[in-house]
Amino acid sequence: MTSIFEHGLDAGNANYGVQSPIDFIERTASVYPDYPSVIHGAIRYNWAETYARCRRLASALAGRGIGRGDTVAVMLPNIPAMLECHYGVPMIGAVLNTLNVRLDAEAIHFMLEHGEAKVVIADREFGDVIRTAIKMMANPPLVIDVDDPEYGEGTQVSNLDYEAFLQEGNPDYAWQLPNNEWDAISLNYTSGTTGNPKGVVYHHRGAYLNSLGNQTVWAMEQHPVYLWTLPMFHCNGWCFPWTITMMAGTHVCLRRVDPEKILQLIRDHHVTHLCGAPIVLNALLNVPEAAKQGLDHPVKAMTAGAAPPAKIIGAIEEMGIQVTHVYGLTEVYGPVTVCAWKSEWDALPLDERAKLKARQGVRYQTLAGTMVADPTTMQPVPKDGKTIGEIFLRGNTVMKGYLKNPTATEEAFRGGWFHTGDLAVWHEDGYLDIKDRLKDIIISGGENISTIEVEDVLYRHPAVLEAAVVARPDEKWGETPCAFITLKPEADDVGVDELTEFCRLHLARFKIPKTFIFTELPKTSTGKIQKFVLRNQAKELDH
Repeated sequence: MTSIFEHGLDAGNANYGVQSPIDFIERTASVYPDYPSVIHGAIRYNWAETYARCRRLASALAGRGIGRGDTVAVMLPNIPAMLECHYGVPMIGAVLNTLNVRLDAEAIHFMLEHGEAKVVIADREFGDVIRTAIKMMANPPLVIDVDDPEYGEGTQVSNLDYEAFLQEGNPDYAWQLPNNEWDAISLNYTSGTTGNPKGVVYHHRGAYLNSLGNQTVWAMEQHPVYLWTLPMFHCNGWCFPWTITMMAGTHVCLRRVDPEKILQLIRDHHVTHLCGAPIVLNALLNVPEAAKQGLDHPVKAMTAGAAPPAKIIGAIEEMGIQVTHVYGLTEVYGPVTVCAWKSEWDALPLDERAKLKARQGVRYQTLAGTMVADPTTMQPVPKDGKTIGEIFLRGNTVMKGYLKNPTATEEAFRGGWFHTGDLAVWHEDGYLDIKDRLKDIIISGGENISTIEVEDVLYRHPAVLEAAVVARPDEKWGETPCAFITLKPEADDVGVDELTEFCRLHLARFKIPKTFIFTELPKTSTGKIQKFVLRNQAKELDH
């Protein structure tokens, strides 16, 4: 008797196709060409127009010699050009590298060199940073300026304007899906726990699946109206540039987070969905009462980052915004677990519902597996809500690996699981609940801050003998850097103002410590600084 697997039923053109999220735009534009695709100030596009602009971008890049495996870096806020890059760049097999608009020139220079960017598309708001970064490069890339009419200022870096560049391209350009869905679609840098960022490589299959996962966990219907409060540069906007397009929705652009404007746009455009770190939700709570009025339709908010306090979740839901709590990392395309809601919880008091909703939950349907286990033995811990272990993930929505860093990739994938570095308990119902992090990373307003990078800057100051940076809980940002400093004996006149100003010269603004404590640093018998002691001290500062 032969097995069914021995009958030559193999994959072919008729029964197999590459899974890629860039295929979504062709379907949406052909089925709903006249439906709204983009709203940005006075700009309005429909799906036929957005598709044509993406094809023009792909064609123009190809005409400049850009192709499969080439990196196209973009430093853009949430504007139409950023959405178009999520399609136009991978349409020619190139790799999209979205740059964090809050970073300084030194960090951007490292990313451009490490990622070997052939093209940089940059909004003029960040022109000074881009110009400085490119001056340091041995082989400067082609630079394309984006002059957003909603901004109208900034520094021109190139004589090549984005709109003029699109005119070089063909709106009917015959792009192709990649031959291999394992091909890289994007490159995202994460600070991790070292000074130099690590380049996280996504593939087409993972981006396709996580886009589907977003829709599934949110039960998102056709034609959502999505407000871009989450930066598209962060994990490719958690894959929502592809998800919303797949659902023939409307992308409502927002250059920067302004809580009153967010509420106004929700009212004006009947926004149905938005995403962001807990700081975004907190900002909405703190606007004047008059600005909160008029939310007369259902709004869903997805949040992740440092676990949002239950009181924030409860207060936001009282405003009429339903919160979905998710968890993920840059290495897994953004969110991959969700606090999947159960109808029996609806009858609970608001504060109890909020506490349940603050858990990190269970895996997306598109993630193959989760586990809370001992970090060393990788044996699962009991589902008792008490025993702490590390969160492990695996599946198609885990990165290809770290660019040019095989050692870090091998360590991250040790034992056949992705090691998140996050510590959690497992409840009896299988829901994850994060308690701490193995790594010392600080998550401030949804942004990762490497403590080693900040410490390195502090150690450059001639008055600093020792420095250690830990996370301090913050009601607005979730966490902020807290620096414990031991000064050299002869430098006791150095204070907070001088160190803050010094950090300002070398760090992005959000990485500058908000708190300085001058003290002797606690150490082990071998001289290692006991950061867990400092973390406890930082938590107690307000008590």
